[in-house]
Amino acid sequence: MTEGVRTLYVCYFGLREPLVYTQVLPYLRELADGGVHVCLLTFEPDLRKHWNSESIAEWKGRLARQGIQWYLMAYHRRPSLPVTLYDIAAGAWRAAAIARREQINIFHGRSHVGATIAMLARRLHGGRVIFDMRGFLAEEYIDSGRWKANGYVPKLVKSVERWLCRSADGIVVLTLRLREMVSAEASARGRPIEVIPCCVDPSRFTASSVDREQVRHELGVSDRLVCVHSGSMGGTYDAASTAAFVEAARAADPRVFALVLTPSEPAAIAGEFDRAGLSARDYRVLHSPPQDVPRYLAAADVGLALARPGFARCATSPTKVGEYLAAGVPVLATAGIGDLDSRLERAGVGVLLPRLDRAAFTAAFAAVQALRADPDLGERCRHEARVHYDLRTVGGPRYRRLYAALSAYAALARAMTQS
Repeated sequence: MTEGVRTLYVCYFGLREPLVYTQVLPYLRELADGGVHVCLLTFEPDLRKHWNSESIAEWKGRLARQGIQWYLMAYHRRPSLPVTLYDIAAGAWRAAAIARREQINIFHGRSHVGATIAMLARRLHGGRVIFDMRGFLAEEYIDSGRWKANGYVPKLVKSVERWLCRSADGIVVLTLRLREMVSAEASARGRPIEVIPCCVDPSRFTASSVDREQVRHELGVSDRLVCVHSGSMGGTYDAASTAAFVEAARAADPRVFALVLTPSEPAAIAGEFDRAGLSARDYRVLHSPPQDVPRYLAAADVGLALARPGFARCATSPTKVGEYLAAGVPVLATAGIGDLDSRLERAGVGVLLPRLDRAAFTAAFAAVQALRADPDLGERCRHEARVHYDLRTVGGPRYRRLYAALSAYAALARAMTQS
């Protein structure tokens, strides 16, 4: 039961960022619908530039109607480490003040910074903390080339990560593989741990054949085989590798067309496609907001998730995979991403790339073409999305189960104290 539960979700991102739209607000609405009193604290980049009193009031009202009380602070960019430490200290103080006002009993910290703020706020106010671990943060930055492996910042982040895993009252991870790595310590301390992958609302991705043909006509790809990449590029998802795959696929089938739906800088991505030898007729890069993604996925034939190899991949759950499957689109993904190795090919909904080279690209494209010959493929993809990535039946219930477990544990602790 989640009655009487009052949570403050701490998110070190801005409200309008795509990640918050797809992977924060839907879960908070699920918690609110389950009876949890939900508050949200975000950190807004360029606060004075992008927000004024009218827009803040509008969004506060909009979220309040969804059962979410929104609070915001400024996000500071540079110098990176000092201002992050400042934001953590200021955020903890603000979170504790919100907790006193809203009678918060659970702090929910998203990723390492949000959870650190939550942990410090607990010391000021009391309550319980959920560490919503979105992956191995230090390794992700090392794999992307942003941090040096032997630098002091990664070592600091890993130390904080271990502290959070030891100290949190409940933990959320994205993959079964990550749960195996952290569950021994969590279980020994009697703390609940939930595996909650990046989920989607499948109803947003239901499209009729009329919708598909209309969007394909608008894009000028009615007679093309559309390979789509949805989401950011650069860092984890490599534009050069994606472009190289598309070029190899086009050598096998000249109908291949690349559609990139991204919040990233389009010019840089287009440059990689040009360098791969693709003409402007063979690809399109759209700066697409999250709400438009379902419509464009209706035009797709294959969904791409080509990530750089690295240890951090085992802890990730790409939102794009759930979106592709919900749209009935098979997935071509790099091996080693989260739990996909044990699911995609076994369920007959995708193909794994063992390497990022031309021979592997050619073989994988042939394999996904063979999959596409199956008339039941679309429904099989949608079934996989419902089983593993459905917000209503997977994500929401598991979050509520974790909250109920923490609430029950707190009630038991109070009873033992009073006895």
